[in-house]
Amino acid sequence: MFIMTERELDRIIEMAWEDRTPFEAIEFQFGLSEKNVIKIMRSYLRNSSFKLWRKRVNSGVSKKHLKKRNPEINRFKCSRQKAISGNKISKR
Repeated sequence: MFIMTERELDRIIEMAWEDRTPFEAIEFQFGLSEKNVIKIMRSYLRNSSFKLWRKRVNSGVSKKHLKKRNPEINRFKCSRQKAISGNKISKR
């Protein structure tokens, strides 16, 4: 299993919680599949919070899958967000 620092774990949970951040972005940055992200969320969130998150992700409101996003959006991050290179978050 992939060993993460507390900072990386916090960032993965933050990215998973954001509606507009697709699972593919998390996989690109951290090498974790959607299935692994779900396991992390299940382990680190309260049960009620996890259920709310899963309900929102599957409701259609969330754009957690690239297929659900507008095809004109071809980036993982906001143009105003600090640069992310590979698996490292710069100057956070």
